[in-house]
Amino acid sequence: MRLRWSFRTVFWGVAALVLAVLLLLAFRPQARPVEMAEVSRGELVVQVRDEGRTRVREAYVVSAPLAGRLLRIGNRAGEAVEAGEVVAIIEPSDPTLLDERTRRETQAAARSAEAALALSREEQRRADAQLAHARREADRIERLAASGFAARSALDRVRLDLASAEAAAKAAQAAVGVRAAELEAARARLITPDQIGSGGRSVEIRAPAAGRILRVLQESESVVATGAPILEVGDPGGLEVVAEFLSSDAVQVQPGAEALIDAWGGAALPGRVRLVEPFGFLKVSALGVEEQRVNVVIDFQQPPPAGLGHGYRVEAAVAVWRGRDVLRAPVAALFRRDGQWAVFEVEKGRARLRQVEAGRNNGEWVEIRSGLSEGDVVVLHPDRELSDGDRVRRRASS
Repeated sequence: MRLRWSFRTVFWGVAALVLAVLLLLAFRPQARPVEMAEVSRGELVVQVRDEGRTRVREAYVVSAPLAGRLLRIGNRAGEAVEAGEVVAIIEPSDPTLLDERTRRETQAAARSAEAALALSREEQRRADAQLAHARREADRIERLAASGFAARSALDRVRLDLASAEAAAKAAQAAVGVRAAELEAARARLITPDQIGSGGRSVEIRAPAAGRILRVLQESESVVATGAPILEVGDPGGLEVVAEFLSSDAVQVQPGAEALIDAWGGAALPGRVRLVEPFGFLKVSALGVEEQRVNVVIDFQQPPPAGLGHGYRVEAAVAVWRGRDVLRAPVAALFRRDGQWAVFEVEKGRARLRQVEAGRNNGEWVEIRSGLSEGDVVVLHPDRELSDGDRVRRRASS
């Protein structure tokens, strides 16, 4: 028995099939547009970052050696001065300058300054001896390394020791200069009436070192007490950076570590950590939170720009870990799921939930220790509605 199909039956059958296909396509879940990135290998540098300020390495505060009337200072901030140049004049309030009690106290201060200067000179001799030893050791290891008899780690270690010894020698030399200036100031307070210039009434205050006037603390004529700061002198070419790191970050910083100095108004400048101060201090943040801070001193690796001065705000980023060939993924791909790190890996157009073991991260990239491979594609910024197995497609860039 032959089955005959009428035209009407065939027509409506085809129409029903087309309608079913259209309904299937209409209600089929659409691929969600997402941002994607690839897991890759490369260098990963972890840094700690915080605010800091520039300061002149050897700054001298010129203070009043005695009580009296300070005449108006003609010098202005930024002017160059030479060592021994007169920078201020004081008319003593008492012609005898010092009473007996004050004189004895001042003499004791002068003797203390002499002892401190002698101690600083001994420290300088020790630092110079250590520097000479570090140079000899570095030369010896350099020759051995050139012949293949010394490890690379030994060469890096002696180079770091040499840099530390050079920094210590410079610091000791600067300390001698500071102690010498303190001794000069103590002796100036012992000036007798027959040593007073300008008719026996005025005392000239001289610059302890060559440089520029960084700031004038007493611009107008006024009566000042003994020891009152008048102005500050230093060499702006000898700048360093003091960054106030949280103590939890400072413990990761080592002398000799690489640093970047930025957010000062120009391009980032290379630096190197010279000193992590051993003493922490309490500081209250702008939000009223008490924080334990530590000063980290950073030297510029090249002469600082002419526009950068004493007391300028900067930001310092110090490298605390560096990996050369690290499997890394964008931090934006990771999220917490059941107490563990996870990502959505894109596999054949679908998002697949993968648990991963994450290592160090620098805020942009994170080290992947397990769970992903190089070349895998992951979803960035996954939202809560994305589930395992959902169809996804790369979002068109705007």
